[in-house]
Amino acid sequence: METRLLNEDIQTQVEKALENMEKQVDILFFGTREECEYCGDTLQLVGEVAGLSDKLGFAVYDIADNPAVAREYNIDKTPGLVIAGRDADRLLDYGVRFAGIPSGHEFSSFIEALILVSGRDSRLSGETRRQLHEIKEPVLLQVFVTPTCPYCPRAVVTAYQMALESEMVQAEMVEAMEFPELSQRFGVSGVPQTTINSGAGTVVGAVPEQQLLTEILTALA
Repeated sequence: METRLLNEDIQTQVEKALENMEKQVDILFFGTREECEYCGDTLQLVGEVAGLSDKLGFAVYDIADNPAVAREYNIDKTPGLVIAGRDADRLLDYGVRFAGIPSGHEFSSFIEALILVSGRDSRLSGETRRQLHEIKEPVLLQVFVTPTCPYCPRAVVTAYQMALESEMVQAEMVEAMEFPELSQRFGVSGVPQTTINSGAGTVVGAVPEQQLLTEILTALA
């Protein structure tokens, strides 16, 4: 019998948190049969969470067998997750992504992402929303984290809020130790680090929404 990753206490806490979900959410898992150290654990973890709420759907894709779907969601790393809204038979892509297993402190980011997407509301200030809506070109926010970093979830969720608010923004949690080449490429020496548009801008630390927005606008300029 397979050992569960979530013990009864954590299951109860997650079920309680997921009671705050408003609308349907689908979790899309992307894995590979190639060497992928954390694909199995990520698949199991997400499956266990998906079973805790009737507002959660769950789909599994292999990037080799489903290259078109992977391209549609800009998934180029495994394990990868997309948190999408569901409206009847239509998926709503808000640009919320995970690259790597959402374990340790990042498990809270995962649960928060589900609740955030289910509410379809970024919870950002009116001024931040206004400025985000003025952005006319694509923005990729890659938030590098480690599971032991207590400040990382705040940076990840802020990026997700911006993705939810603006159709031009995609936000991706990147587990730094799972993707060392990418971490090295962007000079990640401490976490959280938010890399904007593949190095056009960099923000170190969990900063307030207005500061992140200022860095985004500077990078675009």
